[in-house]
Amino acid sequence: MLDGDSGEAMSKVMKTLVRYGELFGARRLVPLDGPTHVVTSMGMAGLEAAFDLLDTLIAAGARTVEPFTVDPRPYDFDAVPYTDAEMRDIRALYPHQDRYEAQLRALGLKDEDAFSCTAYLPETGNTPGEGDILSWAESSAVVFANSVLGARTNRNSGLIELMGAIAGRAPEFGLLLDSGRLATWQIDVRTTVLPPATVLGSEIGRRVVEGVPYITGLDRFLTDLPPAAARDYLKDFGAATASSGAVGLFHIDKVTPEAIRLGTTLLAGGFASAVIDDDTIVPTAGSERVSEPRRNTEPETALIGCPHLSREQLSMVVDSIVGSLEDNGKSHVSIRTILSTAPHAVRAFRSEHPGKYERAIAAGITISTFCPALHMNCPSSAGAPVITNSTKLRTYTTSRFFRDDVVLHRIVHGNGQAMESANGATS
Repeated sequence: MLDGDSGEAMSKVMKTLVRYGELFGARRLVPLDGPTHVVTSMGMAGLEAAFDLLDTLIAAGARTVEPFTVDPRPYDFDAVPYTDAEMRDIRALYPHQDRYEAQLRALGLKDEDAFSCTAYLPETGNTPGEGDILSWAESSAVVFANSVLGARTNRNSGLIELMGAIAGRAPEFGLLLDSGRLATWQIDVRTTVLPPATVLGSEIGRRVVEGVPYITGLDRFLTDLPPAAARDYLKDFGAATASSGAVGLFHIDKVTPEAIRLGTTLLAGGFASAVIDDDTIVPTAGSERVSEPRRNTEPETALIGCPHLSREQLSMVVDSIVGSLEDNGKSHVSIRTILSTAPHAVRAFRSEHPGKYERAIAAGITISTFCPALHMNCPSSAGAPVITNSTKLRTYTTSRFFRDDVVLHRIVHGNGQAMESANGATS
């Protein structure tokens, strides 16, 4: 292939992968044996060179070895009540969306609903197995696949993962190697209760950055949770470590596959150590990223679901909001509230809980499949007061982070004044 036996386009694909591997000291390419996921989901202005490149690959007959899923679309005209300014921004920012999605279909997109950053969850079903070699780039999916599922993928860049999927190979370095999966940090969690996943993940991500943490003390909490709840905790925890730092793999003692099998032998020589206790966790809610004039601005929108909510989380969040509204004698949310999840999860939720779905819609809750972070790329959205319970979204955008109870209070009451004292702080 490298020598051109499969045509010039495939030769360039292989040259790209080889040069990429050489930069990181890879000695060989290894075959992929797990599913493919693609991070780039937007037909954004300024990416014309990438779309031209894909046209070249398609003209040469290139397709991924296996069908693939892709990150969420940047907008959802069917579900989201956009302002006029947001609509103008979307059309200006993503003018190539139709062209790009046609290219994805030609290259091997799994189906029209294959758009989710949590495509590894059962509802979408693009789930790798333990030990599978992958070519992924989506940061929250990479850390989940490596850590919770025991697959192996590096934190690749957009298009590199697609080229790997077309060639069916990936350069062998980093997290594909046993040596690259050794823990460089030992983090002992000594909190009295299970910390919020996003807060703990952010604290660990900031400490270890691109390191691999081996975490002790969490098993006493996680083993008591139902399996789906523990999985969703690790999903949100991992996304926070990957966005607040650059974590591509974590091990949790007695919980994650490699830690169960290998235990503390996963600790590399000369590893660093840290303790996280109640005094460590509480202050993490106090850091603030928004400018001073916006600090006291009342929120207009709540975005929940970055990464996408699982079907179980979607049901739980709807129950929480609708139940709180009823408890407070209210019938409608006080600010625009958007829950983001996979297309298959929306369909399953609507089918399994039709009454709950209708109550959510009647209460003004929007259930969307878009990417909250790409939504916040739009200048009108970035300039508006948006709150979230996702530290990933807070890291990548101008949204403000609050813990779950504070976000719920604002959704129900639209009154931030009482929340500051009740929660202690924002982050």
